[in-house]
Amino acid sequence: MNKVLIFLSLMLVSPALNAQSVSIEGGRFMKGDDPSWSAYAFDDSAWREVSFEQSWEQLDLDRVNGIGWYRIHVVIPSSMKKGIVEAIMLDMGAIDDSDKTWINGHYVGATGTFPEDPGGYSSEWGKRRYYVVNPRWVRWDQENVIAVRVYNYGDPGGFYRGAFNIVKPSLKDFANLSLVAEPGGYKAVLTSSVKTGGALHVTVTDVMTGTQETSKTQKVNLAAWKEKQVSFSLRPQKRLKVTYSDPRFEEVLKAEVCSPYILTPPAPATPRYNGPLVYGVRPGSPVIFRLPFSGEKPMRYAAEGLPKGVVLDAEKGILSGSCAEEGDYQLVFTATNSKGSAKADFTLKVGQQIGLTPPMGWNSWNCWGLSVSQEKVMASAKALIDRGLADYGYAYMNIDDAWEAEERAPDGRIEANEKFPDMKALGDWLHANGLKFGIYSCPGEYTCGGYLGSFGHERQDAEVWNSWGVDYLKYDLCGYKRVFDASRDKSEALYMRPYLKMQEFIREQPRDIFYSLCQYGSGKSWLWGAYIDANSWRTSDDINDTWESLYSNGFVRQAELHPYAGPGHWNDPDMLIVGKVGWSSTLRDTRLTPDEQYTHISLWSLLAANMLIGCDVSQIDDFTLNLLCNNEVNAVNQDILGHQAHQDIVEDGMQMWSRDLYDGSHAVGIFNLNDSSVPVLLRGALGKIGMKADTVRDLWRQKDIATDATYVIPPHGVLYVKVR
Repeated sequence: MNKVLIFLSLMLVSPALNAQSVSIEGGRFMKGDDPSWSAYAFDDSAWREVSFEQSWEQLDLDRVNGIGWYRIHVVIPSSMKKGIVEAIMLDMGAIDDSDKTWINGHYVGATGTFPEDPGGYSSEWGKRRYYVVNPRWVRWDQENVIAVRVYNYGDPGGFYRGAFNIVKPSLKDFANLSLVAEPGGYKAVLTSSVKTGGALHVTVTDVMTGTQETSKTQKVNLAAWKEKQVSFSLRPQKRLKVTYSDPRFEEVLKAEVCSPYILTPPAPATPRYNGPLVYGVRPGSPVIFRLPFSGEKPMRYAAEGLPKGVVLDAEKGILSGSCAEEGDYQLVFTATNSKGSAKADFTLKVGQQIGLTPPMGWNSWNCWGLSVSQEKVMASAKALIDRGLADYGYAYMNIDDAWEAEERAPDGRIEANEKFPDMKALGDWLHANGLKFGIYSCPGEYTCGGYLGSFGHERQDAEVWNSWGVDYLKYDLCGYKRVFDASRDKSEALYMRPYLKMQEFIREQPRDIFYSLCQYGSGKSWLWGAYIDANSWRTSDDINDTWESLYSNGFVRQAELHPYAGPGHWNDPDMLIVGKVGWSSTLRDTRLTPDEQYTHISLWSLLAANMLIGCDVSQIDDFTLNLLCNNEVNAVNQDILGHQAHQDIVEDGMQMWSRDLYDGSHAVGIFNLNDSSVPVLLRGALGKIGMKADTVRDLWRQKDIATDATYVIPPHGVLYVKVR
């Protein structure tokens, strides 16, 4: 009898009758789908016993995509219902990707949606599940059956993040306050599974000035298991804050929303250079560089100092060709339109190092997930050019998982599936427009999404990618985890081995391929990534569009990693989560607030992180375009010194991060991680990190600001400045 079965048996025989919580380590599992599996009386004795620390991938399922069910048998002691409210809460952790949950045949709740639901599938793989259970459904001091239906869309799948807990919630857990968008504004929705009486308080403030425009209070009396809805209009650049207080609740419930507000001034009609000051290419490798000048089109381009073999298309502004001789070539770019002209000094470094500044571009995963297609890639690529993002240095167009055919060709050659009819033509089109072509693979037999990996075909795959014109490889650990889990060797060498092997073969190709390790920080990749000549390495789990995920990937996981970043080698906290995302064929607006999105881009700029857009660029809105096309913010990310910011201050929910820049100035982010606005005296804040400023420039507003003034930083917001 295995460990999980012994634990479950003990739970049924000897319940802790005075417990205030119950922890469950595992349950029974079956791949497939049948509505009868939610019933209390269903016989699941033949199902597989599993631990909640085992993902579907670790269960060695043939293919992990699709639907599976868990059934958990557990005694819930009656002592848990004593108190103000007789109820329990299921704290189920995160589930990959969506779930629907029942207890004793009664439907409890869902997170995410399934393909058959209205609107189709949407993922909530990173969200922790909390479900309050009606006490009438619980069999106190007897066996209960919790049934969980899970839909998975790509590895790893299912429960995989530790214990499932049944807890006695505090009173506030029975009530929820949220703001839901509706035409013309938002509605506040207060729901409660207990009777509540309190006050709903509403304020509206102007984002730009901080001036309060509206303040009102409404009394609420709500019966158990009911809800109260109140609608509010919300004009642009306004912040709506709603709170609910009940004297019996331990905390005040809060919900806040802000309409999008644009800080960056419009770009001038005259030409302006917005890109990096240096570009690295190996001798003999193709040069592909689109000159990033914004301004009114059409525009003519010129370049002085070009080395032999490198040419400029004067109409498109695209450098191409190759250079055989190593050296630093000092160039001067000129762009001219009907409004004027502009020049930019630039260094073309022909040597052994590429990726001298963090890559900027686009990746398909955060928007399309496994539903990516050549048509969707082309649409985002065209929009990258038409909407002006290419004029700010965004150049890589990276296809993530799900491009691979089901089987290799008879000679072992990797092929694309029917969604990608001509990879070579796609690569040629991107290069002709000055963009670069990225691909995805895995060192295992299968990728995260269940497609063919490169295991055993590493050299062959590298040669195929070269023939397609691939410039970027994202190499994902997922499928290789099976090898790792089966090995007793848990050393760094085991993590390094597959990445070192692929690096050998991509370096054999007659073109530069930016090498991006995607292994979630496993094996402390920042310690050895540069030694295997990787250009970037993931430092964290996959990101999702929640504040919790942004906080973990950016503020927590990056805090100690600044010594390991530099030209050619970058820490990667994952892709951007602004705009329309969804990880599937169904897209939605990011769940980050506007303030959180300013924080997101500011922090990634400071971190010298890979700037890979995760939304569908063909549907990009003006607010998201403003976030991505601030030339002064992007210049910090692309600073040629290559120093990643370090965390200077962590105090009372505030953090300060600073970064040295090549011109002797410093970029400083003052972040408010609190749930309410905080006033900050700028001179005092800079003094805490030893800075005395001659001038301070607000990078988002692109103007100099007073150092002796107090600035109000919104919740989860930032004041991002350059200090001289």
